[in-house]
Amino acid sequence: MFGKCNLDLENRFPLIESMDWNDLRFFLSVARTGSLSSAAKELNASASTVSRRIEQLEATLQIALFTRHQSGYLLTDDGNDLMEHANRVEDSVGELEMSVVGRDRQPEGLVRLATAENLANFLIIPELGPFSLRYPKITLEIVTGIERVNPSKHEADIAVRLVRPTRGNVKVQRVAVQKFGLYASKSFLELRYGDNFDRNFQRQPDDRWIVWADDFSHLPTAELVGRILAGQRPSLITHSVMAQVMAAKAGLGMAVLPCLLGDMHSDLIRLRFEGEMTEQEIWLVTQQDLVESARVKAVSGFVRELFERNRDRLYGAGSKAISS
Repeated sequence: MFGKCNLDLENRFPLIESMDWNDLRFFLSVARTGSLSSAAKELNASASTVSRRIEQLEATLQIALFTRHQSGYLLTDDGNDLMEHANRVEDSVGELEMSVVGRDRQPEGLVRLATAENLANFLIIPELGPFSLRYPKITLEIVTGIERVNPSKHEADIAVRLVRPTRGNVKVQRVAVQKFGLYASKSFLELRYGDNFDRNFQRQPDDRWIVWADDFSHLPTAELVGRILAGQRPSLITHSVMAQVMAAKAGLGMAVLPCLLGDMHSDLIRLRFEGEMTEQEIWLVTQQDLVESARVKAVSGFVRELFERNRDRLYGAGSKAISS
């Protein structure tokens, strides 16, 4: 589109820093995702809008920022140079935003809380009624999923994480320990072992297992089941913990589930398993710049108290606890 600009990019970045921040947001999104469609989804805009903003930015700077390929958008040398400076502008904007919102003294406004799906649906959301009555001006956005959300990158204000962060400008607190158990339905156990089955896991060469897909092989539960299977073929591969729960309830096999979730279902039986079952520490992660924010303090206090109150449920020490 354009030839390589003869002007040194370094001398032009003061102009870029005075530009509309949205122009750089569009540029950074395309550079990071490598496609217009992915950037459009991230920015909640149409692909044509993203394309137009990129073309306008290139025209303003008289520089080709991307080369277009079938595989996506690739940064040119000038684009890579701009990327470094755009990242700095993004950090500066983020720091400014945090310095402003971090000073609020009234518990009101939006708080983004990132957590695992099962913790959100079966622990946090059911307890939100009293919190909402106490803080009616706080809007809570709950972001769920296996994928990690990074508070230090302003992707969330607070995160409940199953892995302790090792970097970033965040405050980290351990709030609980989550234990997992081996579960199967009563109908499955009766079919496999007869009416007189007991709760002891009995390894069979044709055991039927419900497992995570390869995309989630990094999860502790996936690693544990992989060691148990030792090359044996599973009966069902899933992409969510709720799919595993429903499959176990349907009698399709055995699954390693969070005790919080498995113990909730009366038709699932927790089995004794020789050896250590997986445990995970649960961490509350807060952006350091928001620690003194009234709205964030209200939500983080609610989360800490909630996990403390449900410590036994999370650790599997409730009615389905198995005596050794």
